[in-house]
Amino acid sequence: METTLTQKLNIQYPIIQAPMAGGPTIPELIAAVSNAGGLGSLGAGYLTPEQIRDTIREIRKRTDRPFGVNLFVPEQTEVSEDIIEKMNNYLNETRTELGISLNSSTSELKETFNEQVQVLLEENVPVFSFTFGIPSQNIIEEMKQCGIVVIGTATTVEEGIQLEAAGVDAIVAQGSEAGGHRGTFVGEARDALIGTMALLPQLVDHVAVPVIAAGGIMDGRGLVASLALGASAVQMGTAFLVSLESGAHAAYKEKILTSNEDSTVVTYAYSGKAARGIRNDFINKMRLYSGTIPAYPIQNTLTRDIRQAAAKANNPEYMSLWTGQGVRLAKELTASDIVKQTMEQAAALIERLNKNKDN
Repeated sequence: METTLTQKLNIQYPIIQAPMAGGPTIPELIAAVSNAGGLGSLGAGYLTPEQIRDTIREIRKRTDRPFGVNLFVPEQTEVSEDIIEKMNNYLNETRTELGISLNSSTSELKETFNEQVQVLLEENVPVFSFTFGIPSQNIIEEMKQCGIVVIGTATTVEEGIQLEAAGVDAIVAQGSEAGGHRGTFVGEARDALIGTMALLPQLVDHVAVPVIAAGGIMDGRGLVASLALGASAVQMGTAFLVSLESGAHAAYKEKILTSNEDSTVVTYAYSGKAARGIRNDFINKMRLYSGTIPAYPIQNTLTRDIRQAAAKANNPEYMSLWTGQGVRLAKELTASDIVKQTMEQAAALIERLNKNKDN
């Protein structure tokens, strides 16, 4: 199943492991996917430049195959102190339940995107992907001059058109089924919840660069369907979250394995940015909040102590459980087996379709 993108990325199979920030994408997982013939990806949005450099070097100790690093394009956010204070007061009830100190500070917010980018250039990573917007033209051009493949994220056709105009090499079509944060940067995220199978062919028809399907793809059936609709590869996140190499918290994995297709919701509760995850007590509590949820990254900073305390207490009801709608299909396998089974199922399906055509 060689495509123009697998050739460009120098990978065997059109499978990309989604760059899930916040802990799941550890070197062991990334290297395992790359060694299996796919493209492993590091979700580095929350890492310091030093942590990114160290992690890249750890990945390279485990694989000599291509891999990607994903960053969050910074956004201009202005939130009044009154909105922050009201949110902190509301969150204090949860902090009291968890036995942690009251009130969280936003003083630690520091923009490090340019420093993160510099590390990627210095380490000459094979692939640079990004979400939440479009980096400056200088950054994209510098990456490409270094031979780094540049991949952007779109949730609408218009976003894809803008990404192509900016010079990206490929575009991830992030359908509404996808777990984690929405990559919307044109208009409101609530207006950009287009399903993968609807978004993909429309985006393919309007851009010339390869398109990567993301959202709800868990196995070979999703891969074949995506290729049929014009994708050059698929990006799979939830499928790898419960893999043996995943760095996801054990309680997080257990919730995925016991959840169904209707267990997830799109929420602003944890970070102030639209994201799909498993519904839990914290999300339900935040639905009762009558005030304004501070925009990302403010809310993300305010809830960090709650998420960390919940993780330490093995309490998934207050953890951010980012998961896609294909969750019922998740299997606890090695990353290598996930890649292998996906490809075997896809090949068998194509063979069966060809037989039906001949008959």
